Amino acid sequence: MSDPNVDMSDGAQDGAWTLIAHAAAVDHASRHGLDVAIDDFFLPDDGRIEERTRLALARLLRALIETVGGEVVGHAVRLLRVQGEAAKAEALGGVDLLDRLRGPGVLCDRALIAELLGRVRQELLAGFMPAQAPDEPDRPSLINRFVQHGDRVLAQAALAVLTAESRRRVVREAGPLAQSDLPAELHHRLVWWVAAALREECLTAEGSQAALDRALAESAQRSLAAHDEGDRLEAAVMRLAVAVDAQADELVELMIEALGDRRVTLFAGLLAHALGTEYELARDIALDADGSRLWIALRALEFGREAIARIGVALSEADPRRDVERFADLLDVIMAIEAGAAREALSMLRLPADFRAAIMDVERRAR
Repeated sequence: MSDPNVDMSDGAQDGAWTLIAHAAAVDHASRHGLDVAIDDFFLPDDGRIEERTRLALARLLRALIETVGGEVVGHAVRLLRVQGEAAKAEALGGVDLLDRLRGPGVLCDRALIAELLGRVRQELLAGFMPAQAPDEPDRPSLINRFVQHGDRVLAQAALAVLTAESRRRVVREAGPLAQSDLPAELHHRLVWWVAAALREECLTAEGSQAALDRALAESAQRSLAAHDEGDRLEAAVMRLAVAVDAQADELVELMIEALGDRRVTLFAGLLAHALGTEYELARDIALDADGSRLWIALRALEFGREAIARIGVALSEADPRRDVERFADLLDVIMAIEAGAAREALSMLRLPADFRAAIMDVERRAR
């Protein structure tokens, strides 16, 4: 019998080294997987994303990548075929963009995930809100009354909200979206990530790399040019809130009715306008399961006990993270907060978001 150390073919030697390298990679992945499992096991319950949110976030992220990827790939393929780059064009169509971007951790972007979590949670909250029978069954819903309003600016703003709502696909559905509906900066970032991932995946395909790069760059710029941040549902809701410009005696009923109509976006928009903050912050305040910032915000707006109780119960019934009994026990404490003290407590939140972020950065470095 021949000595395997002497008689081994070159192919077998190559295969052996490949197997050794693979085993080392598996060992590394196993250790990393254990680290992830340990971190996940010891994560406190209030720090976890509940399962329904996790699934909806995953679906939304995939749908966004497919939407942006479809725009970039579709145009780039047409450009490449015109130039006779059939191999490069074919290679573009077979890329799993979500896996390609998730692998190197590109999608672990705080601003992007914060925006997507906010979108997912507001849509889930609206979807799980109990239906409330209106006091007047024949009376149109709040948004439809705005659409029928005699003030043309108000009516058009309300119609824009309805249009944006119809375009914003429910997160539980599959497939591409009508558009990304992202803030301009995040859409810009995502488009270039997609273009870069496509380029990386098609490097080895036969044909001109320069032609591929040009096609991807032109397609990405085309997607950016077509994006209008003002079409977003959140932007439309803020325009409506400004047009309504609810006074103190109107705001309570409007916000309660917005929740009764399952329009969490309108509730957050009215709250943002009343507080003088950006929509995203008001959405975070409304969606925060702890609720303390919302109760202080409502006291700053001089909401009474009944109004706060109705809002707290409605949110608790729709969000399993909230404890309605704990809220009931806290109601006396909430009402003990004076409006002036609540406004002072919220003064930091009225600063521009970039200023707040800069203040936190300076404070963190000063410690």
